[in-house]
Amino acid sequence: MKAAVIGAGGVGGYFGGRLADAGHEVHFVARGAQLDALRHEGLTVASPAGDFSVAPVRVTDDTRDIGEVDYVFLCVKTRQLPDVVKTLTPLMGPDTAVLPLQNGVEAPVEVADAVGRGAVLPGIAKIIAFLDGPGRVRHVGGQGSLTFGEWDNSVTPRVERLRAALDASAVTAVVPDDIWTELWAKFLFVVPLGGLGAVTDATIGEFRSRPGTRRLLVEAMTEIQHVAQAHGIRLPDGIVPSTLAFVDQQPAVGTSSMHRDIASGRPSELEAWTGAVVRLGERSGTPTPVNSFLYEVLSLRESRATGTTG
Repeated sequence: MKAAVIGAGGVGGYFGGRLADAGHEVHFVARGAQLDALRHEGLTVASPAGDFSVAPVRVTDDTRDIGEVDYVFLCVKTRQLPDVVKTLTPLMGPDTAVLPLQNGVEAPVEVADAVGRGAVLPGIAKIIAFLDGPGRVRHVGGQGSLTFGEWDNSVTPRVERLRAALDASAVTAVVPDDIWTELWAKFLFVVPLGGLGAVTDATIGEFRSRPGTRRLLVEAMTEIQHVAQAHGIRLPDGIVPSTLAFVDQQPAVGTSSMHRDIASGRPSELEAWTGAVVRLGERSGTPTPVNSFLYEVLSLRESRATGTTG
């Protein structure tokens, strides 16, 4: 299997590294210090599932150096997608599959607008992995998994080939009955945590334990459930209480990536998370008062911190 991994951070470095370590031809697209480290020192991954290293690493900053591939893993932040999709053409063959792995529900559509819906396998990365320095990835927590499927949920040979390759590379591969249900279920989990955490500047343990902020968490989740239903997504009836129970299992000191980015004054995924809830709610005529409030407050904070106009 020949694959391209665009974005060689924690997620891309881990999953791409697992495939490369298993003998697949994996080309990383990176930049800056990460590009230099992978090019000269290789990739090192520390993981509870087993440490490993890959050297030499096939890495470049230009997709034109790679040629056509079987699979493209998009492991960049949502805000980087508009630039990244412009670089996909050299990688595309007649049956190339592109997996957007961003947290959100709009990324597959954005990628499909560039390469065609038939080339996209909507996907979800479930892993806690981060860069521990250039060329070094640290994976913590449970075994990493990738959930993916065809746009219409059909099981095709390319889906089966990828599932087999991942399973043989110590990565749990999940092909659900409905990939869109899975995407929205994760969306319902991450977005309220990110928005409420960033607004309150509180840890998960703090805002889930206070009756008032816990109620806001439930209301934000319920709004997303209603937006999903308005867009024809079949979420389980008990999705909000089951997601809240999952929140209660998270480390009390935990914070979301969006919370950390906004608190540090860095550009965040606010537009792709809370902003998407508001946009999709407006499009379907579904009220989203809690998410709209979180979005307006955080948009102002982010525009001030990054020196942009909101």
